[in-house]
Amino acid sequence: MDGAGYFITGANGQLGTALRQKYPKASYADIDLLDITDTKSVAEFDWSGVEVLINAAAYTNVDGAEGQEGRRTAWSVNSSAVANLAEIARDNKITLVHVSTDYVFDGSNNNHDEDEPFSPLSVYGASKAAGDIAAGLAPKHYILRTSWVIGEGKNFVRTMVGLAEKNVSPKVVNDQIGRLTFTKTLVGAIDHLLQTKAEFGVYNVSNAGDPASWADITRAIFAELGRDDLSVSNTTTEEYYAGKSGIAPRPLQSTLDLAKIKTAGFNPSAWQEELKSYLRQRVNL
Repeated sequence: MDGAGYFITGANGQLGTALRQKYPKASYADIDLLDITDTKSVAEFDWSGVEVLINAAAYTNVDGAEGQEGRRTAWSVNSSAVANLAEIARDNKITLVHVSTDYVFDGSNNNHDEDEPFSPLSVYGASKAAGDIAAGLAPKHYILRTSWVIGEGKNFVRTMVGLAEKNVSPKVVNDQIGRLTFTKTLVGAIDHLLQTKAEFGVYNVSNAGDPASWADITRAIFAELGRDDLSVSNTTTEEYYAGKSGIAPRPLQSTLDLAKIKTAGFNPSAWQEELKSYLRQRVNL
């Protein structure tokens, strides 16, 4: 599928970039042509010929969302904009694909399934939960809930590679547990649901493999880089952010239950293998 009849919002982000590579004939527009937070802009846009609307747009500055301006932007992009798109999807019989996050949960459960009630800790999480509710109002919708996304652009893996290049042995939190989600996997899941015409609804998507802490993921990165000379020190989330203001609370357990997406016929690869592939392609290992 080349993406003809598909429209992508947030096309310049990590996920949007991967979606454009997957669907070269998909359409997308910058904010000058379409501001999804503006009801009038969305209503007046020409949606003719659009069969699938993939919303990859999001305000993801978790700490920034705790401030006044960030809070407004988070609710505008993550909630109000989704409501606008859901209305367009409903009125034009478009299938809406929306991407959500583990931050809609408080992390008190070791494994989050699709039926767990919302319990966000932060403004970002609350705005994304509201967006999920809005997206669910579209008659034809897929909501993909994901965690710890890694793709093209600024992300945790690239930050750790940068530290290794500077010969830094970092202190990394070891009490946040989850799995990486590579954009290749997330796009693959989106495509699978669309092509197989799977039942509409919410699906958890991350890479598979044993859950790990950010500290353990950093150790895996350094090992793959051959930097056994660098060490990774454990710290808690509370210790890491001690004395810093404007910090949003994080869920400590971000592991998503993948049973539903597997039952639908999509089996994500292990994050450890995708990490190796990602590093080899970008660091020339």
